[in-house]
This record gives sequence, C-alpha cells and structure tokens, in this order.
Amino acid sequence: MRSTVSILTCCIISVVLLQYRINYSDMSSHQHPLKVTIWDAFGYYIYLPAICIYKDVKHLNWLTEIDKKYAVTGGNGWQAEKLNNGNYVFKYLGGVAILEIPWFALGHFIAKHSKYPADGFSPPYQYALGFGVIFYCILSIFLLRKILRVYFSDTAVAITLVLICLATNFIQYASIDNGQSHGYIFPLYVLVLYTTIKWHQQPKLVWAILTGYVIGLATISRPTEAIMLFIPLMWHTQNKIATGEKWQLVKQHKSHIVFAGIAGITGILPQLIYWKITSGSFLYDVGSKWEFLDPHFRVLFGWEKGWFIYTPITLFFIIGMFFIKQLPFRKSVLWFCLLNIYIIIAWDDWRYGGSYSTRALVQCYPVFALPLAAFVEKIQFKKWRFVIYFLFAYLLFVNLFQIYQYNKAILHYDDMNRRYYSSIYLNPHPLSVDMSLLDSNELLTNETGYHQQILVQTDTNILLHFTNKSLPLANLQLASTSSDTWLKVTAVIKAPNYLWQSYLHAELRVAHSVKHARVRLFSPISENDSFNTYAFYISVPVHFNNSILNVYITTRGNFEGVVQRLIITKFEQ
Repeated sequence: MRSTVSILTCCIISVVLLQYRINYSDMSSHQHPLKVTIWDAFGYYIYLPAICIYKDVKHLNWLTEIDKKYAVTGGNGWQAEKLNNGNYVFKYLGGVAILEIPWFALGHFIAKHSKYPADGFSPPYQYALGFGVIFYCILSIFLLRKILRVYFSDTAVAITLVLICLATNFIQYASIDNGQSHGYIFPLYVLVLYTTIKWHQQPKLVWAILTGYVIGLATISRPTEAIMLFIPLMWHTQNKIATGEKWQLVKQHKSHIVFAGIAGITGILPQLIYWKITSGSFLYDVGSKWEFLDPHFRVLFGWEKGWFIYTPITLFFIIGMFFIKQLPFRKSVLWFCLLNIYIIIAWDDWRYGGSYSTRALVQCYPVFALPLAAFVEKIQFKKWRFVIYFLFAYLLFVNLFQIYQYNKAILHYDDMNRRYYSSIYLNPHPLSVDMSLLDSNELLTNETGYHQQILVQTDTNILLHFTNKSLPLANLQLASTSSDTWLKVTAVIKAPNYLWQSYLHAELRVAHSVKHARVRLFSPISENDSFNTYAFYISVPVHFNNSILNVYITTRGNFEGVVQRLIITKFEQ
C-alpha cells in the first residue's frame, strides 16, 4: 500500500508513452507507414538485416535496392564507409542492434507469415521496433521506481518519475524518434543502478557479472557510455567510513571484479569481431572528435537546442546534487554526471543533428533521477513546496506543448534562435512573420504609428521558372527615408516539392554598401505544392536613403512555380 502512488504513476506514464507512439504512427496509411529505421536509427539497425537476412556485411550489395524502395539512408549512405580493402564498415556501433534482436525477430516472423516482404524494412519490422523499445522503457520505469523507493518516499518517487519521463525530451526519444539509441540505452542505466545496489547490499557473483556485461553492452551502443563504470566504482564512497567499507568489500570479493571485467569484455566482443571481419583489425576509428579544451557550453545554454533552455526541468537535476550529501550514491552521481556532461559538450558536432533539446543526455536520466528525487523529498514538508509543485506542473505543460510544436516542425530541429523561440513560445499558430525570425533578427513589433505606403502590389498569378540562379521579382529605388523606416515584404508563392533550400530575399544596395535579409520557403508552416504566405521585415538605415531594393528568389533545382502575390510596404515615421 505504501507504493500505490508511484506504481499508479508508472502505469500512467506507460499509457502516455504508448499513446504518443500511436498518435505519431499512422496505422491505416499504406502510402506513409511508420518508418523507424531511417537516418541515425538506420545506422544502428543495419547490422540485423545485413547479417540475418542478406548475409552481407562487407559489400552491402542489397542496400541500393532497399534505399530506393524505403529511403532509409537519407540519400548518401553515410551510415557506412567504404575502406581501401573494398569492404564497407558501419559508422555506428552494434550494441543497439543487439538490443533490437527480439523486435527484429518478431517483425521477421510476422512478415514471413503475412503479405509483407521479409526484407527487414517492411511495416512489420517498423512497428515491432517502434513499440518494442517502449516495452523496454516501460519495464525500466517500473524498475527505476523500485530503485528510487530504496532511498525516497513514495510521493517523491512518483513526482520524480513524472518529471523525468514527461517533463523532459525523454518522451520524444522513447516514443516518437525511438529508433535511435537513447530509448535502448535508458534501460541499461536502470539495470546498472539496480545491479550496483544489489551487489553492495549482498555481494553475489551474478550481480557483478551483470554489472560488467551491461557496461560492456552500453559501450558498444555509444562509446561514451563507458563512463557508466563510475556508477559502481564510486558507489558507497560518500564519506571516509563508507569508502573504507567499500574497498574492504572489494578485497573480500576480488574474483567478482575479475568476472565483472570478463563480462564487460564479453559485452564488447561482438563489435570487435565485426570490425575484424570488415576492416581487418579488432579496433576501428569511427571518426568521432572531441574538443576537451574548448567545450561547447551552448549544448546546455544555447538557444539552438540548449538543455537548460528547452527542457528547464533539468536545472533541478543539478540543484538536487546539493541534497545527496549523506546518500551512498553521492560521489557516484557527481562523478558520473559531471564527466558525462563534460564529454557531451566537448563533442565537435555539438548540435547532435536534428533534435529536441540535448538528446545525447536522455539515456542517462535514470542517474539524474537520484538527485532530482532528493530535491523533491527535501521540499515535501516546506511551506513553499506548492510554489515548486506549480512550477513543476508548468514546466511539464511547456514540455508537452513543445513536443507538439517540434513534431509539427514549428520548433525547428536545428535552427532555433532566441527571437524565434520567443515568438513561438506557447504559440500553437505562429504566423508567417514569426517564421521569418528563423532567418532574420529584425521585427517591427507594432506597425501602429507608422505612415504606410505600398510600393509594390501584384495580385496576378505569375508563372515563373525557378532555376539555380536568382529569380528577380522586384527592383525599385527607395525615396529618401526618415531615421525610422522599415520595409515589409509579403509574398504568396506556390512551388512543387522543391522548397528545400529555397529563399525569398530582399537586398538594399547603395554605393558599396549592401543590407540583406531572407526567409526560407521551406518554413514550418509551409506545404509543398500549395500556396504559402511569407512575410518579413527589413529596417532601412539612414545611410541607405535612395538605395536600390531588389527582391528575388534563389532555389536549388529547376522547376515551375507560381507567385500569386507580392506586396512591398514601407513604414515610415
């Protein structure tokens, strides 16, 4: 009875995770079925069809046809690199593929006994993988609840689980973009916490072996997860007495450490064998690069996708570390979390591809759950606790709202900035002017009080041939302006499936001075082969009096398009 609330919380979280997967899976669509194994996710998954179906991990003769049919690589096959010996070697490590084996087998069984091709990529595989990882995550959430209950009250554990799972980007990578590594490694962190606790409570060989194997498997899922070793290593070292007890325990069970090391090597061994087969060496450099002397703090604080900016509940992960002083995991959590964050922010590709917040930290949230729970426990009997609870609820709502925005492409996967984020914050229906702030930092927030003059207005459908060269739409000379003058360019443009990397530009030119602004045609509210509205502002500095204004489009590719309307308005005080 004492754990009723936290168990019920786990059940609710499980339903939410499943519901998000269902909401973002078109079960009835034959044209656009669920596709889990694309982009990075394909890089992790490729081992299974290559080994189990096509029996070809070296030459990948099957991949061209599969990519033509399912478009899994993103166009250039960067998930595999061709070596001088003629073989291909996969860029991503194979630990995730090992974890995917049960769901791959299920999908393969269904495909072989249905109308779908048993090719590794048809819908049975996609749905088995898409829901299978949620099954892993649900089991791990219940186990994490059990771990937290060792140290914290049922209410504190329930609140912590809700915040970890629903107020962070975990839900995105456990339910929606769940073909990537994060949803698979999350349970490994829960397991290593559990086996570590069990070994310290009652040292048994089985717990040592499981701990070592899990760390090895995590390492060949993402190499940086090797620092998971600090969890058992520093556990129960919170003070001098505890440290003495810990190392006395280790001395008494030296064989456990040996077997744990053997188990860790066993976990890593499949990757070493694969590299030997394909590259001729047991070790292969997959090309990752770190800049430890120049870490990118924008990973945490940047407007692009900063961890503390877009999932601010994570600030309480850090605050909680001040409340774990007497707990046996104190040094374990501190060492692991600080080292892990440092490694994450030191990677040279600090944006981590298209993502919502900092996805590279999602898998280790079970470790952060410990200090967060300590903070929640501490405030339970404070008079001001309801203020914090309200803040928790608000941040949870913001996160769920932003996940909606992210999957509608309103919250951009790579190009966020402060001004654009401010314009779409809790805004379900941003306008074309809001979209312009993805590319421009200028906005006339209030047109009232300005004298308005329409300089150009065309309302006739103009059929245009878009080419790789710039396509002029308007050219005019501006009359003398005041010290506070703005131009607003509004256009309604229809183009087929070639909006990607196409832009609408405005350029002011006088003598040798140029001022330029542009907005992308492929904006979060645009649709291919439809009439889309674009609008943006450009301020006119005083020294651009009598300048020439050019409005034009640049595109990639050659295609026919329609400009239905172009309006250029001057605002002058």
